[in-house]
Amino acid sequence: MTRVLLATLLLAASTLACASPQLIAHRGGTGDAPENTLPAIELALKNRADAVWVTVQLSKDGVPVLYRPSDLSALTNSNGPVSRFTAAELGAIDAGWKWGDTTHPWRGKGATIPTLEAVLQRWPQTPFYLDIKSPDAAPEEMGRRLLAVLEKTRSLGRVRVYSTEDRYISALPAAVPRFVTRSETRTRLATVSLSHQCPPPVADEQPRWYGLELNRNVEVVEKFTLGEGVSAATLTWDKEAMACFRSHGEAHILFFGVNSPQDYEKAVELNADGVMVDAPSQFSARKG
Repeated sequence: MTRVLLATLLLAASTLACASPQLIAHRGGTGDAPENTLPAIELALKNRADAVWVTVQLSKDGVPVLYRPSDLSALTNSNGPVSRFTAAELGAIDAGWKWGDTTHPWRGKGATIPTLEAVLQRWPQTPFYLDIKSPDAAPEEMGRRLLAVLEKTRSLGRVRVYSTEDRYISALPAAVPRFVTRSETRTRLATVSLSHQCPPPVADEQPRWYGLELNRNVEVVEKFTLGEGVSAATLTWDKEAMACFRSHGEAHILFFGVNSPQDYEKAVELNADGVMVDAPSQFSARKG
């Protein structure tokens, strides 16, 4: 894309009225309550979150449940991978055991590991983003299990699936709404940021949904005849990048890691579609 065309796109983007982006509770609002639990989601919605981002793994009996780390010992009063326990067993584990300071205010308060089905049934109108982080589940099985739950709860129209691993996105059944892969998103942003070129999307489907950190630390590798040089760099969204991503049809862009007033204001200025925050309680007043 030429610099003249990019300049035209930037001018058009600058005329858009800034609106509050969708406020998305990261891991159900992990800054306000134990992540990926029913109490966290309930509190996030009370704090005016528009949507909820949750992390999904498969239990021993193949049930999608909400939990993020690879081992239960990271957050709970149990230990071992999620895949070692049935959904019923996980529902008895205290996921608020290690949350907070030394007082552990959520211990014994019912913050257990819920199933995805239970969450979608409890909040039938709420938009959800599902982040696959199942370290030992086959991608195809995860896709099938997710589709079954989404069909059963009639949720296909209000969810979208994300994963840092492209293989989980690629293995999703066609009916499951998804984000563009993280690798494509990162590569396109790097090309715009470092080369000021605007490559077209890899796939033709629309609308496209992109999600990436507002600011992402990366390493830039420069190839030489006798070796290579590596230097640190930060990929960041700006008006040029937003214009590029929106120049090839309908595009929705969510910023991750928005946890300061300054980053929130930048997201508003760039007309982001959504911001993922750890503590909705700190941002609800900014929605106007």
